[in-house]
Amino acid sequence: MISGMLANLSPRTYGSGRSELAEALAACRNALIGVAVFSGMSNILMLTGAFFMLEVYDRVLPSRSVPTLVGLTIIAITLFVAMGVLDLIRARVLVRIGASLDEALSGRVYETLIQIPLRTGNRSDGLMPLRDLDNLRSFLSGMGPIAFFDLPWLPIYIVICFLFHPLIGLTALLGAIVLAVLTVITELRTRRPVQRAAHLALARNGIAELSQRNAEALAAMGMVGRVAARWGEANRRYMATQREASDTAGGLGSVSKVFRMILQSGVLAVGAWLVINQQATAGIIIAGSILSARALAPVDLAIANWKSFANARQGWRRLNKLLALFPKAAAVMPLETPTKSLAVEAVSAVASGTQRPVVQDVHFTLHAGNGLGIIGPSGSGKSCLARLLVGVWPPVRGTIRLDGAALDQWTPDARGRHIGYLPQDVELLSGNIAQNIARFEGDARPENVLAAARAAGVHDLIVKMPDGYETEVGEQGTALSAGQAQRIALARALYRDPFLVVLDEPNSNLDAEGDEALAKAIAGIRERGGIVIVIAHRPSAIAGLDLVLVMNGGRQQIFGPKDDVLNKVLQRAPMLRPLKIVPDAGAASQ
Repeated sequence: MISGMLANLSPRTYGSGRSELAEALAACRNALIGVAVFSGMSNILMLTGAFFMLEVYDRVLPSRSVPTLVGLTIIAITLFVAMGVLDLIRARVLVRIGASLDEALSGRVYETLIQIPLRTGNRSDGLMPLRDLDNLRSFLSGMGPIAFFDLPWLPIYIVICFLFHPLIGLTALLGAIVLAVLTVITELRTRRPVQRAAHLALARNGIAELSQRNAEALAAMGMVGRVAARWGEANRRYMATQREASDTAGGLGSVSKVFRMILQSGVLAVGAWLVINQQATAGIIIAGSILSARALAPVDLAIANWKSFANARQGWRRLNKLLALFPKAAAVMPLETPTKSLAVEAVSAVASGTQRPVVQDVHFTLHAGNGLGIIGPSGSGKSCLARLLVGVWPPVRGTIRLDGAALDQWTPDARGRHIGYLPQDVELLSGNIAQNIARFEGDARPENVLAAARAAGVHDLIVKMPDGYETEVGEQGTALSAGQAQRIALARALYRDPFLVVLDEPNSNLDAEGDEALAKAIAGIRERGGIVIVIAHRPSAIAGLDLVLVMNGGRQQIFGPKDDVLNKVLQRAPMLRPLKIVPDAGAASQ
């Protein structure tokens, strides 16, 4: 699982420099400095209320001067309006900092969503990076950063309280110490529940996603209730942990709020005692109370937002490790379109997320116009080899080359232009048929879409649909039958005539008409000088090919001309009994 991979990743994996997250945040340095400046100005203006009350009690009331009162009121209102404008600007800048971070990283995070199941073989926690990025953006756009920007002003307010009178300053300082202790307790008491809640959320969401993907099987075999019970138990554990974290943070937040109110009254009482003993003026009572409350407000706000801070901090750590685990692709020299050969040089691979070998020391070479059929029993490594050939999996040993260049010498997008792939489990994306065939290219030319559809023999089927090429396929292609989806996915694989086309069980859902269209498509690839590789159990799928590779136990057993290989398979039937490959009349005549 991706969480396990992140746990084992050392920080030095992403180098001694700043991480991608730190660089994205550093790009907002000027905005953050602006927020700090606005926070400083706002905190200075926060003194307005305290000094206004001080002047009213100590100057206006004794002198009974209405003009002085009016002048002080106008000044106070002006300063309060200025403070409100600064707070508004500060909040909007923080929202834009969160949006900027999201814009800088969302593309990279999406790339990891694609790579996680390829690297780990696990899909249950694939959306965690998006949630982590959302938590970061939400925290940066909320009240949490404001509390941290205001905290450095706490000592200044306490110093002013000391200037009023040492007892008032000591009272405010005591309150700050108590709230600081509450903050530390909040951190210690919420860290573990928040971590547990994150892991339990993965388990709960994993069960839900698996249930959705296997809804038909669950309903048909009466498993809904039992799986629902498993999900319910996972959900109860998640909710209990969430409740523990929320109760802890909320309880300590309430304690801090009550304590702050008690402290404010305590400052009033201390001020009153000082006035009674003629050690302070009446204005200091109110001003000291306001200042002490303002001094401790950032701590109270920090405690109230501690849960979101904890979630954002965990998200920051996970994203740092994840982006280091899947580094940004380096810029490479654009290569010419391959037109000559595919060389597989002793490649080996392990299953995603494990160290179990699934392909070992496979080697062969194909030239333009060749067609290779890969056959073998279930679990022999055929589909795993297909993933290697199209660059989905990197080999742990060996190299795969197109026209002499290793696959990693192309960027994924550039390499994909030269490769067509029809996976065993066909899924189309939400959109119309034309978009799916064109691989969602923004500037797709209609003639290329039509050419791919005709090459796959699916054009007539599409135009008979109510909306033709504009027909919506639905989420994951659910609006189409399995056979229709497979034929449209074949057209997608043939879009813009890729040099290498790999088809994994391309006729598993096809009828006789679909089989005939597939045979013509394979012949068309070879005639235009492409290379086609077909993974099949049914001999009819390899009728139009000239080479065959037999896989067994992840290893290459036989490779050569089709007729020779099939004859050897029949001769060695006792050893290769699981293959159950018998050439049909079409194959025997090739």
